[in-house]
Amino acid sequence: MMKDYYKILGVSECCSEQELKSAYRKLARKYHPDIAGNSDEIVSKFKEINEAYETLSDKVKKAEYDTVNKFYNYSSEQKNNKKEEFVTEPNFKENKKTDKEPNKKSGFGFNWEDFISKYKEYANNFEQAKQNYDSKAKYGNSKRGKDINADVEITIAEAINGTVKVINMLHTDICPKCQGRKFVNGTICSHCKGKGDISEHKKFTVKIPSGIKDKSKIRLAGEGEKGVNGGNNGDMYITVHIKSPLDYKTEGNNIIKTLVLAPFEAVLGGNVSVKTFDGSVNVKISPNTQNGQKIRLSGCGLNNNGKIGDMILVVEIQIPKNLSQAEILLYKKLQELSSAKVKY
Repeated sequence: MMKDYYKILGVSECCSEQELKSAYRKLARKYHPDIAGNSDEIVSKFKEINEAYETLSDKVKKAEYDTVNKFYNYSSEQKNNKKEEFVTEPNFKENKKTDKEPNKKSGFGFNWEDFISKYKEYANNFEQAKQNYDSKAKYGNSKRGKDINADVEITIAEAINGTVKVINMLHTDICPKCQGRKFVNGTICSHCKGKGDISEHKKFTVKIPSGIKDKSKIRLAGEGEKGVNGGNNGDMYITVHIKSPLDYKTEGNNIIKTLVLAPFEAVLGGNVSVKTFDGSVNVKISPNTQNGQKIRLSGCGLNNNGKIGDMILVVEIQIPKNLSQAEILLYKKLQELSSAKVKY
């Protein structure tokens, strides 16, 4: 005897997905072995409930079940309604007619031609339903996965020279065990706990090209959330943030950097070492260099599509906060000797 999955779950054939899910959850809670006990009857009932829901919640399986179920019910109905029409006095004319149409009726009034016709009709309906579902799954009901976004921070040096970053982020994917169906062999999937998907941290290696600009986006095709019913995966978009250091800023392709000098360096001049992205360079300080004076280092700026900027050093003369007594005496002597007049 064929199981009536609709009766097992207590729903009608035209119930909605929500009604089906609600009925299943109530019965699953009621007959779960952890709640109702581990008797053979309870375990069998629980498996039967899961088997019914797994079939009716899957569109292809449901279409197949409905077709077979209707065919089975039709066969049972024909058997129950059969008439016992025994031929006690056969005559030549009836036998002749029977010879011409041997498959039309049996001795019990069962119409085989009607039976086969109905079977073919159900089979054709099922095949058409399956084709429609496959077509929908491929084109109509397919859904593209969502795009996901991430951020990465790099230094100006990394922006100029390019770099490779590894991003570790939470990623949601379809459960590999149940393929998103939530059930395996009539029981809740143990891998995803019936969710249909799993979330885990995944590492992505991202190549940052040289000369990239702040807040540029890098696209990783197909690395977003998985598509549904054959739909394409979403993409991952990574926004690049260039971290501005405290000792310099950028103006186009130029880098503006503060060069701190002591008073004696500004007055006497000399050589100082300045760090650039290609290493360190020696910069000659002319005697009597003024506060705010600019020194240009050609070709030491940003490289943007082959256009290389400069590094501009802005002189800032700073007096040490903790002067020794000897230094203070020297400043007093300098004050006595100085002939310069400062304008206010």
